Amino acid sequence: MVVALACAGQFLVVLDVSVVNVALPSMRTDLDLSPSGLQWVVNAYAIAFAGFMLLGGRAGDLYGRKRMFLTGLALFTLASLAGGLAQDDWHLLLARAVQGLGAAVLAPSTLTIVTSAVPEGAARARAIATWTAVGAGGGAAGGLVGGVLVDVLSWRWVLLINVPVGAVVLAGAVWWLRESRAGDGRRLDLPGALLVTAGLATLAYGISQTEAEGWTAPATLVPLAAGLALIGLFLAVEARTTAPLMPLGLLRRRAVSGANAAMFLSGSAMFAMWFFMTLYAQNALGYTPLEAGLALVPSSLAVVLGSKLAPRLMRTAGARAVAALGTLVAATGFGWQSTMRIDDPYVTGIMLPGVLMMLGAGLATTPLAALATSGAAPGEAGLVSGLVNTSRTMGGSLGLAVLSTIAASRTGGRATPEALTEGYALAFRTGTGVLLAGVVLTLLWLPRTATAPAVAEAEAEAEMDTDSRTDSRTASEKVSGTRQRS
Repeated sequence: MVVALACAGQFLVVLDVSVVNVALPSMRTDLDLSPSGLQWVVNAYAIAFAGFMLLGGRAGDLYGRKRMFLTGLALFTLASLAGGLAQDDWHLLLARAVQGLGAAVLAPSTLTIVTSAVPEGAARARAIATWTAVGAGGGAAGGLVGGVLVDVLSWRWVLLINVPVGAVVLAGAVWWLRESRAGDGRRLDLPGALLVTAGLATLAYGISQTEAEGWTAPATLVPLAAGLALIGLFLAVEARTTAPLMPLGLLRRRAVSGANAAMFLSGSAMFAMWFFMTLYAQNALGYTPLEAGLALVPSSLAVVLGSKLAPRLMRTAGARAVAALGTLVAATGFGWQSTMRIDDPYVTGIMLPGVLMMLGAGLATTPLAALATSGAAPGEAGLVSGLVNTSRTMGGSLGLAVLSTIAASRTGGRATPEALTEGYALAFRTGTGVLLAGVVLTLLWLPRTATAPAVAEAEAEAEMDTDSRTDSRTASEKVSGTRQRS
């Protein structure tokens, strides 16, 4: 029962990333969201999740995993209710940000509860496999579940469905879960978490303003400058605090800094893939929400395949070569997708380029994590892995803001299928260039191979990360705090 409850919490966190994508066009129509507002339905969740995730993991150590599980799940459930009942665009965006905060508190506790409840050995391996499978199911099922709910009921139910499920899991958690904590005496780096989250959000807002105001308008320059100042202040705080969210000393190591930079570039393109593919399927090709969800199932399966193949290829070709190969495969898919037209058939217009993009994502992520881990001491492996995956999430949030602005600039305010398709195609062409830059960076900056322990760690990552790679946020983001504490 403990394993089932923890897995249910993980399922909700992963599901809520992907389930929203197919509902975006319906949300835009009902709440009169602008194109920039539409990206914030996704970004508000992602930025809050990335900014507070490591803080949530450390809070579980200090104040108790059960307490943080209950707090995060309650916050997530209430925010889902508020989002489902939203009457204005800002209501929805605020609810999504609070959902992301709740997920950041909830997610790190889920795996910790599983591993602390089951003794080490075969039983724990089975429990972790169950946790992984449930998370993977949440990511892959998001499009289908969202499509069914939007088609049969309305977009509001992609959020409201969390309320009864969350209430049941909360009741079970109160009854069955036992409290545990690390008690290591470390403190929370709350200033760091607030600064990095506020800085990213302000920077993304400034980027989104360029669509309507241009790059030189005060409405653009002020938030851009403020965002950069907040990020700079965050770095200053991290350099001085005794328990930083992001230890800057680690970034002086070539493997760690290179892997973070490569993951930032990869995330900036990959995160936007699901956003634009869903909009293209519905706004240009005329798919229903359910058909759009079904159309992306092969892509979800491809990322699973890529993550399983990566550790095997790393043993023969080396981590750097596999990371470069995966990024190149993804760039090929992006380049193919950038040729999209409004009359493309499904196989060549969505399925095959989508499979290439996500197969490449699965191949590239595991070796990058392994290379970063090989540049750190054994006790720092979990922390470095968390930094890599957090970099990808942050890159994805800013990348979505940039690519959405680029796509909107091509449409010129037109909302016809032809104009929208031109905008989406330009976003994919830009993503192709970003990924090719990532290939060059990987080959020139990173060492050729990871250490043997890092490869073993990567194989474990592949087992536990598959779920959230289906929606551009890996499970290692959510459990990195757990590995650091272990």
